[in-house]
Amino acid sequence: MKILWLTWKDRSHPLAGGAETVSGEIMDRLARDGNSIKMITARYNNSLAEETAKGVEIYRVGNRYTVYLKAKQLYKKELKGWADLVVDEMNTIPFGSGFYNHTQNILLCYQLAREVWFYQMPFPLSLFGYLIEPLMLHRLSNNYQTVVTESQSTKTDLAKHGFKNINIFHVGMGLKPVNTLREKKNISMILSLGAIRPMKRTLDAIRAFEIARTKNNDLKMVIAGDNSGKYAKKVIDYVARSKHSRAIDIVGRVSNSQKLKLMQEAGLIIVTSVKEGWGLIVTEANSQGTPAIVYDADGLRDSVQDGITGLLSPTSDYRLMGDKIVGILSDRGKYELLRTTAWNWSKKFTFENSYSEFLKAIKIQ
Repeated sequence: MKILWLTWKDRSHPLAGGAETVSGEIMDRLARDGNSIKMITARYNNSLAEETAKGVEIYRVGNRYTVYLKAKQLYKKELKGWADLVVDEMNTIPFGSGFYNHTQNILLCYQLAREVWFYQMPFPLSLFGYLIEPLMLHRLSNNYQTVVTESQSTKTDLAKHGFKNINIFHVGMGLKPVNTLREKKNISMILSLGAIRPMKRTLDAIRAFEIARTKNNDLKMVIAGDNSGKYAKKVIDYVARSKHSRAIDIVGRVSNSQKLKLMQEAGLIIVTSVKEGWGLIVTEANSQGTPAIVYDADGLRDSVQDGITGLLSPTSDYRLMGDKIVGILSDRGKYELLRTTAWNWSKKFTFENSYSEFLKAIKIQ
């Protein structure tokens, strides 16, 4: 089969994240299994305009804003009629292939962004994005034969906007679960892992920790992730003024080996995002024997089975999250049961399983 994949950033892009890794792994396997794969994506500093990697032909045009128009122009000039199937990977903005490609079009949507606009964009851009997104989605809903997403939360979100034939595939992860789940002697470290951004609500995670530490003075917190930007400065200033400041360590970006070590050493990982597509950081932590307490938000409620692999806490209620931290760490039996179940569950999230589910979702056997 000939497949054209449209995405504004590929996994080699400096801004690439988990979604780009998953998509890249799927394309590798599609090429491995004899399919012809071409990808159109955006340029970045020192990138090649054209290259082939693991059997995938890559065309880079435009930048993060112009790639959508440039991709359409390249399609019409060189690739019109070539593909049997076009995958339009929507990262906030779709390529709109359903409007100009007349073969099969698949919309790949890891998550919608509506709730995030007011956290990540200044007014009035935030209001514009919030209002325009449902109009754009409704217009798109009739132009894609199949929609693929990574969680029930996003499927429910998409259905509200008129999309039909929505299929779920579970994302894979590069981390391998630890071979043996050894008992942790010290479970007092609470981990917050990920870029310090408004939509991650890192301040909520810190406040939940403060609530917990007033009841358990042995607790400490590590915050790892990109700490540049205005919101990160706000977080750093807040920690400096906190009466628990000596127990909170903001370490900034960490290497993959450091990330792995932190996940293995932490007693809990806490996630307070406004919205996620899945919450892969939760599954990664589970694979290293660490359970999670997360806000009951889109994506996070999919990556945590409440009371089985971790705990859900009402979104925005950092006080209750703080109480849950103390509660689970003080019940060692329940804690060990959670982490064991979470570790076992994490083993299914491989790239091969993700690829198999993706093929079924797009009806390729």
